[in-house]
Amino acid sequence: MAARVSDLLLSRPRDAEYRDADIHAAEARHFWFRARSRFVQWAWRRYFPDARRLLDLGCGTGFVLRELHRRDPRLTLAGCDRRLETLAIARTQAPGALIFAADVGALPLGPVFDVVTALDVLEHVDEDEAALAAICCALKPGGGVILSVPQHPWLWSEIDDFSCHRRRYVRIDLERKAAAAGFEILRSTSLFATTLPIVAASRRRRGAEFDPAAELRIPAAVSRALGAMISVEARLISAGLSLPFGSSLMLIARRPTT
Repeated sequence: MAARVSDLLLSRPRDAEYRDADIHAAEARHFWFRARSRFVQWAWRRYFPDARRLLDLGCGTGFVLRELHRRDPRLTLAGCDRRLETLAIARTQAPGALIFAADVGALPLGPVFDVVTALDVLEHVDEDEAALAAICCALKPGGGVILSVPQHPWLWSEIDDFSCHRRRYVRIDLERKAAAAGFEILRSTSLFATTLPIVAASRRRRGAEFDPAAELRIPAAVSRALGAMISVEARLISAGLSLPFGSSLMLIARRPTT
């Protein structure tokens, strides 16, 4: 029997100490959160346009669920995470969604969902291959998963330590693990390629200067400029180009129908 995702998430020894209020405030205005949400919407509409039941695994404060509902109110949405404080915000963000705590509920072992999103979740889990297998079991045949993870081990920094990351991914490794879990890979591409030099430079700071919340507090004008840069690569990705590098990696895969 596949491991429950709730059990896998509970294997984390601690959570990053970001304040939920800081994350919630940043999501509405920060280019990274907004761009990631748009990438998810694009992937859903491009690869799973008939999907009607979607679970956001590790939904956090519910920003992605809210944006998906705004895009298509017909979607039946669910979200789970492990922190009750975070889920309280998610319920206000997505009042029509089924919101539950991952350490109480679990992904069903039968085929229930048309799409599961796991956005910056797998890097927190010790047994990421077992988590992928559990996600596959929760999908209807032909259903899909949309994953995003941090990329490039050479980018490892104090932010990763603070965030309780287990790893940063290499594309071929994530593809191999997804295939071993039973998925048919439809697309993989790097994200945030245009901002990679900025990320690389910021991760070189060490010691007393370390402020994990600094990346959440960039000026609005800077965020708009960076968002415009990301919109260029979004157009390239939607046209079929898979970017070779970027601070994040997105993988889109499907549970086979047979």
